[in-house]
Amino acid sequence: MSNKKADSKPQAKYPVNLLDTPFPMRGDLPKREPQWVKEWQENQVYEKIRAASLGRKKFILHDGPPYANGDIHLGHAVNKILKDMVVKSRNMAGFDAAYVPGWDCHGMPIEIQIEKQFGKSLPAAEVMQKARAYATEQIEKQKAGFRRLGVLGDWDNPYKTMNFANEAGEIRALAKIIEKGYVFRGLKPVNWCFDCGSALAEAEVEYKDKTDPTIDVMFPFAEADKTAQAFGLTALPRQEGGIVIWTTTPWTLPANQALNVNPEIVYALVDTPRGLLILAEERVEACLKQYKLEGRVVATTTGAKLVNLRFHHPLASSHPDYKRTAPVYLGEYVTTESGTGIVHSSPAYGVEDFESCKSHGMADSDIINPVMGDGRYIESLALFGGLSIWSANPKIVEALGSAGVLLHTEKYTHSYMHCWRHKTPIVYRATSQWFAGMDVTPQDGGRTLRETALAAVDATAFYPSWGKQRLHSMIANRPDWTLSRQRQWGVPMAFFVHKETGELHPRTLELLEAVAQRVEKAGIEAWQTLDPRELIGDDANMYEKNRDTLDVWFDSGTTHWHVLRGSHKDQLQFPADLYLEGSDQHRGWFHSSLLTASMLDGRAPYDALLTHGFTVDGEGRKMSKSLGNGVDPHEVANRLGAEIIRLWIASTDYSGELAISEEILKRVTESYRRIRNTLRFLLANLSDFDIEQNARPIGEWLEIDRYAVALTATLQQDVLAHYEKYEFHPVVAKLQTFCSEDLGGFYLDVLKDRLYTSAPDSAARRSAQTALYHVAQGLLRMMAPFLSFTAEEAWKVFQPGRDTIFTETYYAYPEVPDAAALLDKWSLLREVRGNVTKALEEARVANQIGSSLQAEVEIRASGARYDALASLADDLKFMLITSAATVVKVDSEADEGVQVVTSKYLKCERCWHYREDVGANAEHPTLCGRCVSNLFGSGETRSAA
Repeated sequence: MSNKKADSKPQAKYPVNLLDTPFPMRGDLPKREPQWVKEWQENQVYEKIRAASLGRKKFILHDGPPYANGDIHLGHAVNKILKDMVVKSRNMAGFDAAYVPGWDCHGMPIEIQIEKQFGKSLPAAEVMQKARAYATEQIEKQKAGFRRLGVLGDWDNPYKTMNFANEAGEIRALAKIIEKGYVFRGLKPVNWCFDCGSALAEAEVEYKDKTDPTIDVMFPFAEADKTAQAFGLTALPRQEGGIVIWTTTPWTLPANQALNVNPEIVYALVDTPRGLLILAEERVEACLKQYKLEGRVVATTTGAKLVNLRFHHPLASSHPDYKRTAPVYLGEYVTTESGTGIVHSSPAYGVEDFESCKSHGMADSDIINPVMGDGRYIESLALFGGLSIWSANPKIVEALGSAGVLLHTEKYTHSYMHCWRHKTPIVYRATSQWFAGMDVTPQDGGRTLRETALAAVDATAFYPSWGKQRLHSMIANRPDWTLSRQRQWGVPMAFFVHKETGELHPRTLELLEAVAQRVEKAGIEAWQTLDPRELIGDDANMYEKNRDTLDVWFDSGTTHWHVLRGSHKDQLQFPADLYLEGSDQHRGWFHSSLLTASMLDGRAPYDALLTHGFTVDGEGRKMSKSLGNGVDPHEVANRLGAEIIRLWIASTDYSGELAISEEILKRVTESYRRIRNTLRFLLANLSDFDIEQNARPIGEWLEIDRYAVALTATLQQDVLAHYEKYEFHPVVAKLQTFCSEDLGGFYLDVLKDRLYTSAPDSAARRSAQTALYHVAQGLLRMMAPFLSFTAEEAWKVFQPGRDTIFTETYYAYPEVPDAAALLDKWSLLREVRGNVTKALEEARVANQIGSSLQAEVEIRASGARYDALASLADDLKFMLITSAATVVKVDSEADEGVQVVTSKYLKCERCWHYREDVGANAEHPTLCGRCVSNLFGSGETRSAA
């Protein structure tokens, strides 16, 4: 209520100290929060935090850049608010913790947006200009969204991967890893998206179900005599037949160049009506059943004895271009879990196929690669030229049937690779790309990239700990990193490549620096407009500019190089203390950052990794447009307040999925109200208290006040230990329990009588207020990292002469003498109080009493309980909130108990206690003796409660 409204009320004849506060009961968060956001910007609160923390030890959380495209969603909110809580809690712990937000700006999604808005085939210069403008516009939208959530940071000076300095820094990072010997060019199968027209990074691949035709196909005998020998026969019983493969990708068969068997698997030669078939012995029965054939095993042998046998291509009889043979190579990856135990190998379209053929001496120039970048076969491919591979699948099956080599086909649904942007199937496709070699020995002869990165994983702290094994296995098993992309809007791999040999210009390192200097002034556009003669003179006749751009994961993966030690080196430093992202970033930003830093610095760019889960609805379902179960953080902020989102995130165990629903938000809102009501009580009862004028020295505090401060100090120790380990939900749980049980359910409840009925400037009341002051100081700071708007609002009321709460550090409590003994004693007293409260409730239910003050209690206690209760003397009744209380010593715990009787005395009009001396003073017949003394005399004496 406002003071004006309070003043208009008639004054009570015998007033109590009921104070008001400008901190309202209703948060009205959707209305007030935007005002705080505006005030923080206008008052340059982030800059004030920076100034306050100057000279302290740095703590660096490096921001993983969100992509500059689209409105922020709930996942963004979770990520940014977790980061905000880490940074604020570290600043308040006495560190210099800067927060420089960043954005990932290059790459395909923005190119797609430009295509949608302005059409395809724009000149490169125009694509870049429009892409920059689009990214800038998106960043401003997202920035406003993050600020609205209460996230404090260097919003006026973020890093952007498209800033000229960062683009130049990235080219310099590329030069460094080339100098160290990690980069090579080669033909290799890479993840290829036909819609992107480009290679994809591992993190750009997702898996969805796809239905394909599966086929069992026979490769006819080409070397009958050698085949007989391999099976220990003098001759084959008949000439018809061959070796059988099973595949889910018929479109790869036109490019078949080999067959793979496992050297240790036993293979059978089976006589059937379709001829002699070679199958893994374990698969004979299942395969024959599927082919609807009877058969008899003629002989067996191991895969090792089939090596280098040749078989005709299955379409050899259909067209002269397929009159070639496929050799058998050994591959330990071949299993008998499904199929025939024999795998067909098209080296252009499979990693294992490629490695197998290369290890057997196949040259890059000999690899058959008829699929173009758009997913169509080259026109010259026999039978299927010009078709898309997906359209060709049924035609290939038909051609195999006509050739008499198809044994079985059926539809098969399996988990298959898709582009995460286009949601369309992708393939492995051999292309000439630039790679960072995982197992290449660098120039200095040191550890390989894989070895260095694995050692770096071992040296990193993980929150939660399971992240270590996940990242370790990803690094251990990943292929070489495809650095190059076929894009326009990206940082160029600014090489000059020899037109005939494909070799880099001998002055490549020097030339990359020259290009970086130009990019620093004019952006990546400088490479597009560069005339090679400016840098390489007459060599321009023999060299061409490389058209590839760097993988966008290299952009963000090198920010430790061009942000921490580049554009923002004054605010930040290398290595970062912490990287914090969603669990998908083990294969994304955590991963690319680790690889680049391992190449550049021989270590991880972070000392610790924190991983949070994804958001799901109340039923545990992943949020998606199709389910319509998404939650818009803007909508929640405008309806309930961003503070409710912050409290939801802080109170949820982020190491798993974060569930949200209307019911969950309702519970969070209730929890928020309880915390806010506690703060309002504290602030109202401190509104006539000045720490300089009214504080009492700790030696004069009542015992319960010393206990309350010792308890809050202990709570803070626990809270800071959780903050230290980035554990937020235990912090929230402990603060909620403290507010509702320790304060609301006990201390503040007991305190009301003293605060309201003692003389305003009495020692007893000022003791209580001094303790409340210390409690409030600590409590507001402990909750500030997550309840930022509320803590700031309360701080302005509590400490009007001081600036923002975010320049404060955690509170240093006055040292309470014998705190440990005091905590033990009052823990015992609260236990007894619980028993008394239960007895009072039973009396109330039995209509024996109305309020607890109508009761007088007798407690029978033994040992330490008796000693603790007896030490409170006459103040025992105040702790129990009864009008009278006595304690009787008994010999054993078995004799202990509580007796409740109804007071026979009158009720004091002012303090509501039932006392014998009510009416004893003729001038004030409705008051008890203590109220007369507190109002008109020297005041009552209290020592404990």
